[in-house]
Amino acid sequence: MMPSVLTIRRATLADAPAFARTMNHPEVLPNLLQTPYGDAALWEGKLRESLAPGRADLVLVAERPDASGLPQVVANAGLHPVAGPLRRRHVMSLGIAVHPEAQGQGVGRALMQALCDWADRWGQVLRLELHVFSDNARAIALYQSLGFRVEGCHAGYALRDGRYVDSLSMARLHPDPPRWDAPAAPSP
Repeated sequence: MMPSVLTIRRATLADAPAFARTMNHPEVLPNLLQTPYGDAALWEGKLRESLAPGRADLVLVAERPDASGLPQVVANAGLHPVAGPLRRRHVMSLGIAVHPEAQGQGVGRALMQALCDWADRWGQVLRLELHVFSDNARAIALYQSLGFRVEGCHAGYALRDGRYVDSLSMARLHPDPPRWDAPAAPSP
């Protein structure tokens, strides 16, 4: 059961050790495109880049009180602009990692909903994209419940623990894209 207090907030450089803790966990790492041994210094560098002024990235963390009542980061997620042509500025890629102690408790859903809300209401994002290993049924079910659809399978997409594995490409389009209802022209 998830504790009643879950806080979603923007990540800071001080969260780098928590990123390393989650991303390096042996139950989390195999489901990511990260490589082992990413320490706090590595994550601080990645966060520094994503959090730099003028960047469009949105990096969030979920935290809740630990046994002593102090806030502990238990998950992280981010939206990152798709690099490339001007004509793809409406697209962001999504990544998420939830520490095993917080999995199955609504933490991932809360982070995903926060990212989708930001994309839909504030980020001028029409399309969210992600890749998920084809054997990660829990993640696929979560993404589908939030409107993501499978668009294709990439055979042998990435090396995981000495074997090439398949990945699904999934995307979610804005359910109600922004528009402007121009006022009627005044009558002469």
